[in-house]
Amino acid sequence: MEEKGILIVISGFSGAGKGTLVKGLLRRYDEYALSVSMTTRSPRPGEQEGVEYFFTDRERFEEVIAKGGLVEYAQYCGNYYGTPRAYVEDQLAAGKNVILEIEIQGALKVKEKFPETLLLFVTPPSVAELRRRLTDRGTEDPQVIAKRLARAAEESEGVEAYDYIVVNDKLEECVEEVHFLVAAARRAPVRRSELIREIRAELNHFAKGVQ
Repeated sequence: MEEKGILIVISGFSGAGKGTLVKGLLRRYDEYALSVSMTTRSPRPGEQEGVEYFFTDRERFEEVIAKGGLVEYAQYCGNYYGTPRAYVEDQLAAGKNVILEIEIQGALKVKEKFPETLLLFVTPPSVAELRRRLTDRGTEDPQVIAKRLARAAEESEGVEAYDYIVVNDKLEECVEEVHFLVAAARRAPVRRSELIREIRAELNHFAKGVQ
């Protein structure tokens, strides 16, 4: 029987390099699948429908909420973000480790619904580096950057809810570190309940035979 995959939430400050990290995992290993989020924010230059996000308007997004079609959703900087349910469930059943790249509010909602979820928080090595990355991105004006830094201060209060913090300094090393953490997490007893049941059933069978 194919081993079920695990759900992985990767969060972090805006500008921490979450997207680049996730792309590195997907490029290097075939056991991961990225859940594409739905959002009401406008596409950035180069972003494609169904690749980075499913782009929609608020009315359509709220219809999907009402129908229970999202694993989680949240509002961030005035826009909705959410995770479509069907894709996640199908990929987990196929044995893929499904990555949700979402912010902290959504991550905690996922953890409530799916307690076995692995939560990883990505941060740059310093606040100065975070500010530099946001500025060098060149896609937002200073007011938006200031808003994102203020949001980062709020998010820093919730980091303790995560299983691991990953410092994204050298990308290739960060990719390997995350892959190692996921491999270890898959072997935790809380995520191997079916294997444990099978072992117990066989042991009980043998135990009855020698009584």
